Amino acid sequence: MDQVMRMKDVVKKIGLCRATIYAMIGRGEFPRPIRIGERATGWRESELEAWLARRSEAREPAPPFPRSH
Repeated sequence: MDQVMRMKDVVKKIGLCRATIYAMIGRGEFPRPIRIGERATGWRESELEAWLARRSEAREPAPPFPRSH
């Protein structure tokens, strides 16, 4: 079974602040949370892992460092 992560854990794992995460959700750029209680939401860890993997694959490789002689 997939673990559900609360916002404080998502912030630690992803490295973005709450406001940025919610803004990205609004733009469709971050997974939407699931309702886990009357007033509680969380994210499936597997969805966050998949999101991180997609972000990693999408980034451009860093240019090589210039070599000094």
